[in-house]
Formats: sequence, C-alpha cells, structure tokens
Amino acid sequence: MWSFLGLLTVLQNILPSQILSLLHSFYESLQDLFSPYSYFDIPEFNGYCGVHINDLYRHVNLYLNSLNPSAATNCRRFTLSRSKSSNRISFTVAPNHTVQDNFLGHSLSWTHHVETVQDSLDEKRSFTLKLPKRHCHKLLNPYLSHVSSSAEEFERVSRERRLFTNNGHGSFESGWVSVPFRHPSTFGTLALEAQLKRQITEDLMAFASGRDFYHRVGRAWKRGYLLHGPPGSGKSSLIAAMANYLCYDVYDLELTKVTDNSELRALLIQTTNRSIIVIEDIDCSVDLTAERVRKTSNRRRRSHAASAKRGDNYYCNNNNYHKGSLEENNGGRVTLSGLLNFTDGLWSCCGEERIIVFTTNHRDNVDEALVRCGRMDVHINLATCGMHAFKVLVNNYLKLEWHELFDVVDSYIKAGGALTPAQIGEILLRNRGDADVAMKEVVSAMQMQVKNQNHSRKEYDEMTMMMSRSPESILLGGGSPENWESSSPGKAVWRKRKENGEKKANFLVRLRSLTKSESGRRGV
Repeated sequence: MWSFLGLLTVLQNILPSQILSLLHSFYESLQDLFSPYSYFDIPEFNGYCGVHINDLYRHVNLYLNSLNPSAATNCRRFTLSRSKSSNRISFTVAPNHTVQDNFLGHSLSWTHHVETVQDSLDEKRSFTLKLPKRHCHKLLNPYLSHVSSSAEEFERVSRERRLFTNNGHGSFESGWVSVPFRHPSTFGTLALEAQLKRQITEDLMAFASGRDFYHRVGRAWKRGYLLHGPPGSGKSSLIAAMANYLCYDVYDLELTKVTDNSELRALLIQTTNRSIIVIEDIDCSVDLTAERVRKTSNRRRRSHAASAKRGDNYYCNNNNYHKGSLEENNGGRVTLSGLLNFTDGLWSCCGEERIIVFTTNHRDNVDEALVRCGRMDVHINLATCGMHAFKVLVNNYLKLEWHELFDVVDSYIKAGGALTPAQIGEILLRNRGDADVAMKEVVSAMQMQVKNQNHSRKEYDEMTMMMSRSPESILLGGGSPENWESSSPGKAVWRKRKENGEKKANFLVRLRSLTKSESGRRGV
C-alpha cells in the first residue's frame, strides 16, 4: 500500500499536468460507469468566466435552508447565519459536507464543495446532487422543480417585508424609498365578521396560487380591491393584514407627489412582484374627473349659448367660474386616463402577482370608471362593528372570552348603536386595566349613539311635516340640514322634498306679495 502511494507521488512529480488531468478524467469516467449513482454539479456562477450568478445554485442553498436541521442527522456540521433582510436564523451545509434528502421514496444527497482558487483569495463553490442512476430520468426534472418552488416559498416567507413610498423622483433610477414593514395586524386580530374574513382569506389564497390559471385564461396576474367605509373602520389595518398574510411588500403611492402620467408608469415599473400597491383616499388624492367635467361644461355652454348672447350676467359669471375651475383641474398632475392605464392598461401587466388597493371614505365620490369589474374586482364595505368583531376586540384588549354585558351590547348593535373599531378600540385601550369599566363605557357610548340616531330621525320627521304643511317655513331658518344629512338615511328623499318645498314657498311668497299690492291699490 505504501509502495503504491509512493508510486503515485513519483508519477505526480514526473508526469506533465495534462497527462495527470487525462488520467483523472479517465478514473472518474470509469468510476461513473460502475457506480449506481449519477452526479450533477451546480456551480455558483454560470459560464467559464464566472460572471453571471447561477439562479439554481441560489435555489438549492435556500432549499437546504428550508429543511429541518434536526432531521438532517447525517450531516455533522452546519453554518449558521442571519442577514438584515431576513427575520430568522438560517443554516447551510458546511463546506465539503453532505446532507441527505428524500423525494418520491428515493434517497438523494447534496454535497457542498468549496475550493480555494490557486494564487487567489477567491473560493469556488458548487453543489453536487447524487441521484440513483436507475431512476435519474424520472426524478431529475420533478425534483429540481420541487427544489425551486420550495426555495421561492421559503424566500417569500423568511425575508423581511418592506414598506415603500414614492419620493417625488419617479423618473430617476429609483422613485421609491422604503423602511421595514412590521405592522402587527393579522386576520386573527382584525375586527371583521367571520364570514367576511373567510371570504377575503380564501380570495387571497386563490389569487396567490393562481399563476397557471391566470396564464391559461390570458389575464394579467393582478387583483384589485376597493375598501370603503367611514374613518376608523379598519381599512389600513386590513391592508396590513393582507400583506402579512401573503408576505407581500407594500407600496404606498402618494398621487400628489407624481408629476405626470409618465412618472406614474415609471413608478409602476419599479415595483416588484408579490406586492400590494395602495392608493389611500382615492377620491381626495387628486381631481380625477376634470375630463368629465370639461365635457359636461361644454355641453352646458352649447345649450346656453343663446342666453350668453342675450347678455345673461348670471350665466356669464357662472361660466367663468366653471372655466376657472377647469383650468385649475387641468393643472392636476395625474389624469383619470393615466390612472386607468396604471390599473388596467397595457402597463399593468409589466409585473406579476400584484394587488392594487383603493381606499375611500365615500364610495359615491369615486369615479365609476375606476371601480368597474376588471379594475377593482372586490368591493369591501367596512362599516361599524358587528357582535363577532366586537368580541374579537374585547379578546385582543381585555383577554376576555365572555362578559355579562355582551347581551346588552348585542341589543344596542341591533338597535343601531354600533361603533367603529377605532372608537371601540380607544375605549378598551383607555380602560384595559379594568374590564368592567371598559364594558360599561362601551355600553354608554352605544346608548348615546342610539339616542343621537333617534334624535336625528325625529328632526327629520319634524322637518318633513313642516315642509308638507307650510312651505314658507323653510325660509324662516331652523336647524341646518348640513349638521345631520350625512347621518340621515333619507338624504335623497329629503333633498327632493326640499326642492319641491322651495318651489312652493317661492310661489306662495310671490302670490302674497301680489295680493298685498292689489289690496293697496284698491285702498288708495
């Protein structure tokens, strides 16, 4: 044995390197011929020069990180690490060590090779996959697909999510700035009714796993959500819960900082896949209805052309007002057509697996072109808390599963005294040290809400009776409708009756004036 090793040493010193390389290749070929396994090398870089990173090497590294280290008992050494962009400690196979894996009932192994380049400080890294030669053709492609999909899922779950906002320089290389996204909201802590919560989560999971479906039907892999409801109803918390549920980044788009439609497209291109693009208060961000207002004003201008020629001062002044408003609206930096192309045009398909969310406090103020099917696919009305949502809040803040005042709260909710999650959360937060005091204060707030609603209904009924009996009473003053019309359920009916009452009042006032003048003439 020693003589054989000595002979090899002598041959290495005597024979040229080319011959030694040929002998080594011949030995490996001979070994592969009689070996029951096939070996596949996956280097860190592609090509001879090693410039381009091998994406498969990265997937293998992530896949081995996703394996349970306690199950890999055959590997004696691991390397532990933690990066700034990850929220967990990861491990990888130590250099020149092997870890076993199983796939479809077959045993496979990965060996991590690290070699030092001669006359350099660089290292040459690679993974070697060992498969049974008999089942190589059946296992190779499915196993590598399994490795890539598992690696992508592990990377999505383990990486740190980011919250982006546009910095007003979308035309430059990067129009976004970001901070770590660490909002604690989840669907478990969200104050939503159980059925609505289940519908949202099922829709999100169907979207996240629907890549093949969207490609098959020829649609861009995106989805639109419109969240509408009063302030404090939980719109922002729902967006954070969606991002945490899907492990997506969040892009908060501030339209007032966008210069024009070109910059809006540039910002869209710079967003990444698996992200949620949010435009909050879409009805207040910019004036998106200038084009529609311009068309309406042009029609009015043509229809009143004859009045303008006769010198109708009221029309001229009103026309100048509309013209000034249009000029001001034309100064808006993002148009409706630009936003429509952003959400549903050709540029909307430049990425995949994106969710676009619009929020508004007033659903009726949003242009219908923005919220039609295909742009905003899901409309979610977030209003006041139901009983299930209230119990979730009580459990979150007070850690109570039941309280004796739950039945009282339920009765007030059915009577119209429901509050928003923000209102209830503030009361519970302020009294979280005493559950009884917190529940009593919630009941008092709901009782006050019911009284206010009854008072508003009474005011509405009294105003209706006054209008029906004496139209002139509108001219005498009284309560201002602006103080309660937003909470009145019959706002449209009240306005219609008000207009009819004003017409009657004007007619009666004019009739009385004519009667008085006629009687005065007779007296003279």
